[in-house]
Amino acid sequence: WCLLLPRRQKQTASHAVTELENTKDCSQAGKPLLCPSHPAEELQLFCEQCDQPVCRDCVLGRHRQHPCDFAGNVIHRHGDALRELLKSSQQHMDTLEDVLSQVDEMGSAVRSRAEAVATEICLFARGYVKAIEEHRDRLLKQLEDLKVQKENLLHLQKAQLQQLLLDMRTGVEFTEHLLTSGSDMEILVTKGVVSSRLRELNSVAYSTHPSVDDRIQFSPHERAGQCCGYEVFGAILNKVVDPARCTLHGEDLHSARQNQLSGFTLLCKDTTGERMGRGGEAVQVTITHKDKRDCAVKPTVCDNGDGTYCISYSPEEPGLYTVFVCVKGQHVQGSPFTLVVKHKLREHQGVFHCCTFCSSGGQKAARCACGGTMPGGYQGCGHGHKGHPGCHHWSCCGQVKESSECLCGPPSDTSQRSLLRTVAL
Repeated sequence: WCLLLPRRQKQTASHAVTELENTKDCSQAGKPLLCPSHPAEELQLFCEQCDQPVCRDCVLGRHRQHPCDFAGNVIHRHGDALRELLKSSQQHMDTLEDVLSQVDEMGSAVRSRAEAVATEICLFARGYVKAIEEHRDRLLKQLEDLKVQKENLLHLQKAQLQQLLLDMRTGVEFTEHLLTSGSDMEILVTKGVVSSRLRELNSVAYSTHPSVDDRIQFSPHERAGQCCGYEVFGAILNKVVDPARCTLHGEDLHSARQNQLSGFTLLCKDTTGERMGRGGEAVQVTITHKDKRDCAVKPTVCDNGDGTYCISYSPEEPGLYTVFVCVKGQHVQGSPFTLVVKHKLREHQGVFHCCTFCSSGGQKAARCACGGTMPGGYQGCGHGHKGHPGCHHWSCCGQVKESSECLCGPPSDTSQRSLLRTVAL
């Protein structure tokens, strides 16, 4: 410590430094320890304030006012403190040795686990590669089958067209030869047969386009299920959506309510009119007000993944709207179309009850706004009301459906007062 402090400090300027080994040798030899500041004096006292051994001259000198005592009187206290520190250090040593042992064991465990995971990775990779290879072979087989199917259809169409062309050529050549080389009587005799044959050939229906197309696509991001327990991607797509064949369906296709969630369904079909069995098409829907250019409805398009798309919307303003539904930038069947948005559902002002007599707590004078009367002279409608024999209905308009629109307009003050008792009860 004295070596670490600068020499110019007063409390350490006169201190002498002795090697610890030299001190150890002196204690082993039984020689007294001499004071570094007074070499002729033996260290027999201990200064509590400075926490160091001192001699008599030191006590009479700069340690004059310090609490000092003989070494034999204070050794037990300082020795006990030192032993406590020693005990704590030994406990730390045991703990460190245990932690070091655990670190070594964890290092071995990490290496073992890494080797096991490496084996799992290799097995996974081999299985994955095998699955991809099998999926590749399956895709190539599907492609080959699709190619053969299209080629067979083209060969069949070609054979039919060639046969029809041959029959027509034969009939045309025969007719031309008859008209140029035959006599008048020969022409008249064979006219009926020749005409019948030509009409028959002309009536044969045939397509003016190839029966199949070359639309074969590969979608690498398409989910293709599982192969050998692994999920694989990539599918052959031979169906191409045809916007002109896509159709719209739904009860809310042409009418909706203000501030009410409505919607319809788009069904996508391919060029042959068959339903597309997958999603992923670029569907754009625009709903704009016909009279208010700045009023537009933001629709939500939900891809169901099976060729259908749910379009939902909630118009804030009533009126006429124009709806545009496009797939790949082209209008579908029925697009654009007009959407009529009615005012929000008119709420009932009355009560949904069985009869006014019951809902009013047995008051015969209670009236129902629907105008019906009850048998026995009661003014409220009920079990004897025409169209409502024992059926619940709205007191304001007589509607029998609880979730329905009120048929009457906002009630006046007089009618409102006449309904207060029934409504409150």
